[in-house]
Amino acid sequence: MSAMPRPGPLASAERFDAFRALAERRGRPGEALLTALGESRRATPEPPEAWAPGAASALGLPAAAGLGPAGYYADLAAPHGRRHVRVCTAAACFAASGGRHLAEVERALGVRSGEVSADGATSLQAVRCLGYCYGGPAALDGVLPRAGPTLAAQLAGREPPAAPEIPAVAATDDPVLLGGLLGGARGEQPPWRTWRATLTSRTPEQVRAEVAASGLRGRGGAGFPVGRKWDAVAGRGEGVVVVANGDEGDPGSYADRLLMERDPVLVLAGLALACFACRAARGVVLVRSEYPRALARMREAMAEAYDQGHLGPDVHGTGVELWLRVVEGAGSYVAGEETALIAGLEGDRGCARPRPPYPTDRGLWDAPTVVNNVETLAALPWILRRGAAAYARRGAPGETGTKLVCLAERFARPGCYEVELGTPVSRIVDELGGGLRGGGTPAVVQVGGPLGGFLAGDALDVPLSEAALAERGAALGHAGLVAFEAGLAPEEVLRHVWRFAAAESCGACSPCRVGSRRGLEMVESGDPAGYGPLLGVLAEASLCAFGRRIPPAVRSLAAAYGDRLARWRR
Repeated sequence: MSAMPRPGPLASAERFDAFRALAERRGRPGEALLTALGESRRATPEPPEAWAPGAASALGLPAAAGLGPAGYYADLAAPHGRRHVRVCTAAACFAASGGRHLAEVERALGVRSGEVSADGATSLQAVRCLGYCYGGPAALDGVLPRAGPTLAAQLAGREPPAAPEIPAVAATDDPVLLGGLLGGARGEQPPWRTWRATLTSRTPEQVRAEVAASGLRGRGGAGFPVGRKWDAVAGRGEGVVVVANGDEGDPGSYADRLLMERDPVLVLAGLALACFACRAARGVVLVRSEYPRALARMREAMAEAYDQGHLGPDVHGTGVELWLRVVEGAGSYVAGEETALIAGLEGDRGCARPRPPYPTDRGLWDAPTVVNNVETLAALPWILRRGAAAYARRGAPGETGTKLVCLAERFARPGCYEVELGTPVSRIVDELGGGLRGGGTPAVVQVGGPLGGFLAGDALDVPLSEAALAERGAALGHAGLVAFEAGLAPEEVLRHVWRFAAAESCGACSPCRVGSRRGLEMVESGDPAGYGPLLGVLAEASLCAFGRRIPPAVRSLAAAYGDRLARWRR
């Protein structure tokens, strides 16, 4: 069939109408509010109180509707000069420089973090993770990335800019996720061919059954079976929405960024297949603002998909209606949690919401909503092309398939590796990663993000799987590996974890809002009195997994360091 003509004004209006009806259920402008707030933020260095009420008023909303998000999201709350520089202070960049790079950048630019220079020319903001963990420390100068040990000199113009591409390696035969971007497909790309074939040869029920039989689990951290989540919205009618979660905020992970930048078609085709399986006519891709290139590539691929007839009111003449859109995030780690992500898409603060109701019952604009991670969706074209059995044969018992594992800058060969689940962490670190730069063994290795957990550098002979890592007090998460060298003081690493927790808590519940700050105070003062009970409250009473994961993360760190953090083993 010939390609559909490029959508004109009417088709663009139809795309907007496909989402407007849902938005009007809650009477919230959603993306429109955050866009208006972002434009106001960039126009002035004044605090949100000076401009957020006007942005809300222009949309017919009360001042509080603007002040809430404007004071919450990092992109909106931070003051902006004419040149706005965001410097990563997350785990991988911290490990790369020992935490010294932020002060170096402050001196080079003549402005403190969180402030604007006296002439309004430059502002500096400390953020957590820009997805350059393999080449850190890193910064975004506007939307232009800078990375490497000469970061401060690059930003000051004394060194040429450097922003290395992500090294990507398929460490398994017949890769599920990296085959397209490493193989350089031509013509109509295989993911869209799979999409066309699925539309004409299978029913949504058959697609759900195939994916369930494959054993695919969510790759965003929770590891929930994909087929079960899809079944939860089966038969819910035409209002179902599927969200591709590209808000990859785990420091040490950049797998989603790699897929969205280098193979956006794979992500979009996976989202389309998920929508078809769930009988959803609407899908959303949420891309974090810290990934400007990924955002641009996803939007380009989306426009091409409409051009080629893969999306629209009657996809390839099959009667299937599918409207997708790409939305930019506003800077928040917790907003990657599915209920917080939904709140952000609705124009609210990105805070976690109580469950039940679960998003599959009442999610985005009260519609039944499925949220799947980008890497999860990217596996769907392979599964539907090669079959569930082929996928289920790979990986570990009960945890099938492959996983993208990201190695941070301290490794001799950092990069994104596709491995089968169950691969020993020691093999990933020693054989694939080549150990540490300059040789030696890491003191500890962070697995699965800041709240995933830590393993001792001499105790890495553990399979890369949720079950095996859980036995060691860690978690798979996004499967980013960050090595901390022996010369870095254990107390500094512990403080770094607590600073991250205190800075990124959304504040929706008292145990996490107060507990994360109290834990930081204890560690900074060196007084562990009451530390154990505090961890107990965080673990038992926090609203979402962010607060509940802080205790096992810091406990695993203390265990990994042994006697060096003995008094924090509570």
